[in-house]
Amino acid sequence: MINLLPFSRYSFLAAWLLFFSCETKKKELPILGRPTITTQVIENQTVIDTISHKIADFSLLNQDSLQITNSSLAGKIYVADFFFTSCPTICPVMKKQLLRVYERYLEDDRIMIVSHSIDPTYDNVNVLSDYSDALGVISDKWHFLTGDQDEIYQLGEKSYMVTAGADEDAPGGYIHSGAFLLVDTNRQIRGVYDGTMKEQVDQLIIDIDILLDEEFGKK
Repeated sequence: MINLLPFSRYSFLAAWLLFFSCETKKKELPILGRPTITTQVIENQTVIDTISHKIADFSLLNQDSLQITNSSLAGKIYVADFFFTSCPTICPVMKKQLLRVYERYLEDDRIMIVSHSIDPTYDNVNVLSDYSDALGVISDKWHFLTGDQDEIYQLGEKSYMVTAGADEDAPGGYIHSGAFLLVDTNRQIRGVYDGTMKEQVDQLIIDIDILLDEEFGKK
C-alpha cells in the first residue's frame, strides 16, 4: 500500500504558505484619473511613456488668509471635496461625515483635509473662518479654500474630475459633486467616495490606513 501521509503533509504546508503569503501581501490602492501619453524620439527611437494623472498647481486662500498651494500639502495625504457654505442640500451631511475623518486623524500630521468653496464671491475668508469655527476645526488640519472662481472650477473639473460650478437651476445656485477624493503624496487620486454615505466614508478611513502604510510604512 502506498503511504500518502508524507505527501499530504507537504501539500498542506505548501497550501498554508501560499495562503499566508497572499494574506500578508500589502494591499495597494489604484491610481485613478486620466493618464497622459507622451511620445518622444531618443536616438532615432520612438519612446512612448505614460504619465499618471496629477492634481494641477493651485494657489488659494484658507480661512486664516494664508496662501495654500501644492507645496503646503507636500508630503501629506489629504482628502479633498467641493462645497459652499450656504448649500441647502448635501453639504451639511458631507461635513458631518468629513468630521469623522478629521477626528480620526486629528493627531496624525500626515493627513490633511481640503475643502474648496465653489461660491468664492460669498465664501470669503471671514465667512470660511466663521464656518470653520462653527465646526470646531483647526486650519492646521482642515483648510477651507477660497479664491479665483475660474481656478477653483478648473481644479474641480480637470484635476479632481468632479462637478463644480454655478447652475441657476440648482438649489442654492451651484452644483457640485458629493465626492470625497483621497490624494497621495504624489498628488495622485487614489480613491473616490460618496461623502453622503456613512458606509463609503467607512471605506475611505480603511483606505487612508492602507495608503498610510503604503506611503510611510507602519507608524
